Amino acid sequence: MTTASAPDERPGATTTDEAYGALRASHALWAGTSVLITDQYGRVLVQRVGYRPTRLLPGGALDPGESPAQGAARELKEELGLSVPLTRGLAVDWVSTAGRRASAAVGFPGELLHVFDGGVWGEDRIASIRPAPGEIEGVDFVEPADLPALMSPDDARRALSALRARVNGGGPAILEDGRPLSPTLLDGVNAFTRDRAVHHWPWHEGPAPAGLPVRQSWGWLFAPDGRVLVLLDPANGAACLPGGTPEPEDDQDLATTLIREALEEASARISPPVLLGHLPDRERGAGPCARVRMAAVLTDVGPSRPDPATGQTYVRALATPEQVIELFNWGPGGAAQLNAVHRERTRLGLPRAPRLPLTPVADDGFA
Repeated sequence: MTTASAPDERPGATTTDEAYGALRASHALWAGTSVLITDQYGRVLVQRVGYRPTRLLPGGALDPGESPAQGAARELKEELGLSVPLTRGLAVDWVSTAGRRASAAVGFPGELLHVFDGGVWGEDRIASIRPAPGEIEGVDFVEPADLPALMSPDDARRALSALRARVNGGGPAILEDGRPLSPTLLDGVNAFTRDRAVHHWPWHEGPAPAGLPVRQSWGWLFAPDGRVLVLLDPANGAACLPGGTPEPEDDQDLATTLIREALEEASARISPPVLLGHLPDRERGAGPCARVRMAAVLTDVGPSRPDPATGQTYVRALATPEQVIELFNWGPGGAAQLNAVHRERTRLGLPRAPRLPLTPVADDGFA
């Protein structure tokens, strides 16, 4: 007579190898893989397939004896015709029988699904995509906020969790039915569920041309560790840098505008701002204008309070400049602005901050 062991136990003296193997097989799950890919505007690659009404990330089931990374690379080659090294995991999702709507005939037992980082693809690589005939009808790059409308609920949750994990850096997110077991700040504010601000403007160093009205003064405000302050909408994670519209009391002084707005929006006091550059724009119904970007050092942060102009109480967070860029849809032009930000950081003698999960700013100062 044999006595069965629990699934996590080794075979005991009274358990045969056959019985132990059968017990473990009875707890088997499917194993799958997918890949998160974005373009230079931060849009996510999704595939249109003939066998499902919803969009999918590239990926699929693992072959026998295949590792998740090997399977993800194989699926990319088969589905899109491209060989891409995959070295970073973004998420591991336990998909329950309740979390995936599957036909009873399938006998879905649950699945462990790994999501890998396929990187940011430029125009040349995107032009090289060759969708698999008869399987992939086409690919699209879509705003992250559009994923819930295009994908099944579990696939959209997983993709957004993986995207937040990419921005945060560090290890992969551990998910159950697409929901993180340890939610980060970006998860808590539902980041990427609202369309990101689109600023596809060319970057210019220095002041705006004389006679061109300035409609906005935003600031890159540095904490002592080299990160910067970013403001997040608590409902949908929509991001903005501190700053705003010049008011008559600012007397056309853009530094004064930023000092006032940083205090009103974020209860933040800052050093005298330095101009970094400007972005030309055309405001609907008002003609050409400019939006300036400045830099300063945070000297004090008080208790959070509503912005008197909007009534909004923002979630204040510290992030690297790179992470801030990823929260917007600024396109390739964002890289030039980023270079200007780091030049000023270096001039200020501040360190280059490592990528860490976005950190909330406490009411009594820096976290």
